[in-house]
Amino acid sequence: MQQLKLAGAVVTHCGNVRQVNEDAVCERPLANIWAVADGMGGHSRGEWASAKISEFLSDVAVPDDFDQACHALADSIHEANRVIFTESRERGEQMGSTVVALHISDDRFAILWIGDSRAYLLRDGQLIRLTTDHSLVQEMIERGALDPAEAARHEMRNMLSRAVGVMDDVQVDIVVDQALPEDVFLLCSDGLTGQLSDEEIAAVLASQDTRKAVETLLEQVLERGAPDNVSIVAVDVGEPTQLMITEVDGVLGEADAAQDPGAA
Repeated sequence: MQQLKLAGAVVTHCGNVRQVNEDAVCERPLANIWAVADGMGGHSRGEWASAKISEFLSDVAVPDDFDQACHALADSIHEANRVIFTESRERGEQMGSTVVALHISDDRFAILWIGDSRAYLLRDGQLIRLTTDHSLVQEMIERGALDPAEAARHEMRNMLSRAVGVMDDVQVDIVVDQALPEDVFLLCSDGLTGQLSDEEIAAVLASQDTRKAVETLLEQVLERGAPDNVSIVAVDVGEPTQLMITEVDGVLGEADAAQDPGAA
């Protein structure tokens, strides 16, 4: 049996302008789950919505089966959507949040997302964006009505086409693929991608370990003014541990074959 070694690092900051951090981060290393949610609606409304998503992802029971685990995570996001939407209607105030989540099991990974919080994969020195923004600007790009180079400066760049809690039901997008040793996953709110280019993010991830990388990325955002909240999660995939089952005096146990290659 092979189990990839994972090491995650997380930072979240309100930025240099905002007084309230409406981002929320879910970190469950024992279940191999990480997520970032970016609240919208202003002050306590956005903060409450993102925290509710993090709460549901933190509490969901994760099956051992990978496909079932993906369904469970998607279901928890749908449940958060219903709770936020109901609360929004009762208050008479709009609230909502983006979310991007990562789950890794054995050698497979899944990215689930709604909104413009993003997931990236650094593999062989190349930074690959795994998510597509659910935004009006992205829809304009896909229709050929906007040049991608103009998107970062467009006046509608912060307008979402999909978010958690805005409607009574919402579609969760998912990408599933194989995880490889030396992969680095990055989850972030748009407080990062609004200030740093993909090339700048890739340079930091490729040159530093995950803990130092998230700290450096945050420092660079703060140096550029950090007009928005920023949350960053980096997860490093290490070489798998080779495990084999041995029997000693009738008792089953696990032995690390990599540490004792002579054991057979």
